[in-house]
Amino acid sequence: MSYKPDTAEIEKFGKSTLKKAEMQEKNPLPSKEMIEEERQTGES
Repeated sequence: MSYKPDTAEIEKFGKSTLKKAEMQEKNPLPSKEMIEEERQTGES
């Protein structure tokens, strides 16, 4: 017995109905300057 998914809804889907989303990084990586600053404050 094989399972065949129903793809009818996928075939009818149109990209034009999608909304444009603004991407934002939740945890951006620190810059080199920030890393150096942290390193200097940790040494003193």
